[in-house]
Amino acid sequence: MRIAHISDLHFGTVLPDLAEGLHASLLAQQPDLVAVSGDLTQRAKVVEYEAAQQFLAQIPFPQLVVPGNHDIPLYNVFRRFWRPLARFKRYISAEPYPFYHDVAQQVAVLGINTARSLTIDNGRVSPEQMVVIRDRFCALPPDCFRILVTHHPFLPPPASVEHDRPLVGRGRRLLRHLAACSPDVLLAGHFHLSYAAGTHTYRPYARIQRSTLVIQAGTALSSRLRDELNAYNVIDVQPHEVTVTVFVWQDQQFRPQRQTVYSYQDLRWQQQSV
Repeated sequence: MRIAHISDLHFGTVLPDLAEGLHASLLAQQPDLVAVSGDLTQRAKVVEYEAAQQFLAQIPFPQLVVPGNHDIPLYNVFRRFWRPLARFKRYISAEPYPFYHDVAQQVAVLGINTARSLTIDNGRVSPEQMVVIRDRFCALPPDCFRILVTHHPFLPPPASVEHDRPLVGRGRRLLRHLAACSPDVLLAGHFHLSYAAGTHTYRPYARIQRSTLVIQAGTALSSRLRDELNAYNVIDVQPHEVTVTVFVWQDQQFRPQRQTVYSYQDLRWQQQSV
């Protein structure tokens, strides 16, 4: 199964050439699913949501979309606290737990919202969401490949100091809570950086027996870059193996820049090639 993982579109800061280039690249890659891990807008304005809606409507593949912190109004206090995702639900998706299950390829993808009104930047998983994730994933066949999509990351960038990069709240509790039903892969964005690693490489998760592969996407379309060009991921899933190809915006098109293969052995995700 092939998944195109795009994130942090930030309509309101998007250059038209980038949007056209991403659309063309997605058509060329022919993914089975397009997973969008949040921040479709810059300030949750109607005009930004309309642009995001129009862009997604032009993608002829199944889509699973979750909101990010930028998809909640920042300055409109009423909307921020009483109707934080009203526009997201109207223009993008009203499904609180978007779910995609390819029975033939034995891959299931679940999305949740980690953005919260009380914080401008950070996010977390709620106890209610933990129950839903557990129930959905534990109901699947044991050999089904499970993928969870959030906006906020479970792992910091490789070069960062841990406390400098706030991660999703209750992330460790979630992975412990799920146990045998925990996801094989976690997809997220938020940091505008592309990287991947197993959760066992991060000290706070070291005692969790089963490793989960965390795959982070850069910003696909925004001009708000953070030491990395615009990028998105193409993820090819096979039993016990995941190939991540990072496509980077260069010379007016998205080009494959690096490809990494991860294999699952002895309850650990291990990098096989770069």
